Amino acid sequence: MSYVRTGIERLAADPGLLKGDRIGLITNPTGVLPDLTPGATALRAAGVPLTALFSPEHGMRGTAQAGSGEREGLDPSTGLPVFDTYDKDGRALDDLVASSGVDTLVFDISDIGTRFYTYVWTMHDLIASAARLGLRFAVLDRPNPLGGTVAEGPLLDPAYASFVGRAAVPVRHGLTAGELALSVNRAIGADLRVITAEGWRRDMPFEATGLPWVMPSVNMPTGETALVYPGTGLFEGTNLSEGRGTTRPFELIGAPYLDGRFAAGLNGLGLPGVRFRDTWFTPTFHKHAGVAVRGVQLHVHDRRAFRPVLTALSMLHLARTLHPEDFAWHGGENGEPYFADLLWGSDSLRRRLDAGEDPADLCPPPGHPEAWLDGGTLLYR
Repeated sequence: MSYVRTGIERLAADPGLLKGDRIGLITNPTGVLPDLTPGATALRAAGVPLTALFSPEHGMRGTAQAGSGEREGLDPSTGLPVFDTYDKDGRALDDLVASSGVDTLVFDISDIGTRFYTYVWTMHDLIASAARLGLRFAVLDRPNPLGGTVAEGPLLDPAYASFVGRAAVPVRHGLTAGELALSVNRAIGADLRVITAEGWRRDMPFEATGLPWVMPSVNMPTGETALVYPGTGLFEGTNLSEGRGTTRPFELIGAPYLDGRFAAGLNGLGLPGVRFRDTWFTPTFHKHAGVAVRGVQLHVHDRRAFRPVLTALSMLHLARTLHPEDFAWHGGENGEPYFADLLWGSDSLRRRLDAGEDPADLCPPPGHPEAWLDGGTLLYR
């Protein structure tokens, strides 16, 4: 028995918590009970009338790389039809949901507390579809693996809304998926309920929950990866490797043009809770595939003091300062947005760095999530 009872565990024990005759479950490999039984299997065994499954980015089985889903078909474990929601919104998503024939949508996916991780925006878009189609929506809540006491980074500027950020929340938002659902639903108005995670406290590290860590996606293998991701995920908008194609994605950052000054300079900044190791690595795919690059590995030694967003801003500034002719941004061609702007939620970071300025003041001291919610509801204390 876990210390924390997730929403899926509570529903499997008491199917009466949920209304619906034809229920569609939005899930992926993280949607398991503490004993690792898949949620869909457990709910069907409990008599919950599941009739369809819906998958997010990376797919129902979690095999797809970033920016991809999996093929639709029948789930081999349950025989239920699988509907791939990735890269669909608005009318296309409404048509997909309507074709499934469900009357209730249920979300059970582990999030990692970072605005540009897409699972919560799949949830957002499906809540909006449920509202337009007159369906019920439920979130089976889970702990935020980064905890729930800290929010860091700026709010998204609505002009830069995209699938890596639909609403004005910070980069590290400090909410559970259920809390975020309640917040965004204030503007949507769906028939929404949250089945809470019993026993979770905002200051509880993931290791104390008693829950198993199941990698949320193919490049999020460990809790340590999730801890640094709110910061180093920003490197996806640059020509530096963020460690994809290695066994330590987002903990390894490098490029062919970096040298030993990068690690030395970062360690000289005395950033809280982290040290940097000068290292070489060769990505097997993605940026600089097959090329030995130099860079750093982040070693977080004080989780509570560590500030992932501030750390990444310092890393970006130093890389841009040391190698102004080599550092480059992704995107910006033919009127397309810079990907870094979508990740950051505005163009302020890119403009500040290109002007040679230190962007640290774009990341004020971290605050409590309640400070940015503007009247939203916190389910856990």
